[in-house]
Formats: sequence, structure tokens, C-alpha cells
Amino acid sequence: MATTVMNTTTAMDTGTSTEISVGSPAAFLGALRLGSAALPIGAFAYSQALEQAVAIGAVTDRHSAARWIEGMLGHSLLGLDVPVLSRIYRALARERLDEVDRWSDFLYASRPTHELRAEERQLGRSLFRWLDRQGEACAARHLERGKPTLAAAFAVSARSLGLSHEAAALTYAFAWCEAQVGAATRLIPLGQSDGQLVLSGAIARLDAGFQRALALEDDELAATAPGQALLSAAHETQYSRLFRS
Repeated sequence: MATTVMNTTTAMDTGTSTEISVGSPAAFLGALRLGSAALPIGAFAYSQALEQAVAIGAVTDRHSAARWIEGMLGHSLLGLDVPVLSRIYRALARERLDEVDRWSDFLYASRPTHELRAEERQLGRSLFRWLDRQGEACAARHLERGKPTLAAAFAVSARSLGLSHEAAALTYAFAWCEAQVGAATRLIPLGQSDGQLVLSGAIARLDAGFQRALALEDDELAATAPGQALLSAAHETQYSRLFRS
């Protein structure tokens, strides 16, 4: 029996609903595992320039943290990562490895700084190594490539688990939101309850924009977050750091 997740808000907030299949109960449990902060890939070590934003006083409390995270969702994750992951998944389903590589390279090339590219490589490689240890046959092929991406590794994982491409992208996006809230909780610092309020706002933003992100055309894919790029570049020489990005 398939498990479905009801998404009750579309990008245009029309009041209609969309059911996203996550496959069998085993697949649903796999999605929870894949999106867990306990997944051994080291995501906790990266803030994606949030640390620098805190250092210069641009993010100082729950409200500014929410603006940062929801802004990055709208201007980066939903415009780039989510639709690219969906394309990688569908290319895997068609056994078009050339398309998998093309979209993975596109995502990697879209990371604007040394730190963000290093993060992409490390997280992608770590997840592929974990998949290799789990017996995923194609993981070794991706490890041999010089620029593995986390989105490609998520797509491979989702295919192995029997998740739909929508469920894979939603799991990826939630894991990103939770990691950013975790970074904000340590950096500002936020209390646990305030952190959950920030996460609630991020989930609402993700819900509102998710279907539109999946519907973007190829020539619409982009991240428009120049502030993050500038802060990320400055973070490379920040004197004292908790995070690697």
C-alpha cells in the first residue's frame, strides 16, 4: 500500500491540494532517514554563509533568521536545487547518465564561491560513500567523478528507496531547512522553541513554492542570492568560525 503526503497549498494558493506519493511504508521510513540530521554526511558543519551574516549583525534574532532562511528558500533552493534534483531523478529513471551528469555539473557550477563548491563536493561525496556501503551499485560511478553533488546523491538514494521525484525533492528541501535552523540555533543563539518557530515559517514557505519550483522551465532555473555569495566569500577569511561555510 502506498503512503501519500497531502500538500494543501499550491504556489498560487488556490486552495487546491496535491498528493505526493512516497511509495510504501518502507519507502516513507527511508525518506525520514534520508532527511534526518543524523545522516552521516556532515551537513551540520556548514552554514552556507549564515555564520558570516550573524558576524556582521545582519541576522541577530528569530525574525531576521526567518527572513534569511525563507529568503534563501525563495531565491536559491526553490529556484535551483529542487528543480535540478527533480531533473536528475527523472534522468536516472530513463537511464540517461549523460543528463544526470549535465544537471549535476550545472548545479555545481551554480555555486558562486570556493566554500560553497567545497561543501557541495563534500556532502555529495559523503552521501555517495554511504550509499556505496549500503550496496548501491551506481554509487561508485558517481564517486569517481570529480564533482559529485548532494542533489545527485539524493536522487540516487530516492530511486533506490522507491520514492517519487517529488518526495525526493521535498525531503531534500526539508533537510536543508532543518540544517539552516540548526545553524541559526547555535550561532545567534536561538532557543529551541524559537528555532521551531523559524522552522515552521520555512516549512510554510516551502509548501507555498514547491509545486511552482517543480514546474519551472530549464531556462528559468537560477539562484539569485548575491548577498549570500558576498558573505560566503568573506567567510573564507573570517577569523573565528564554527562552520566550514
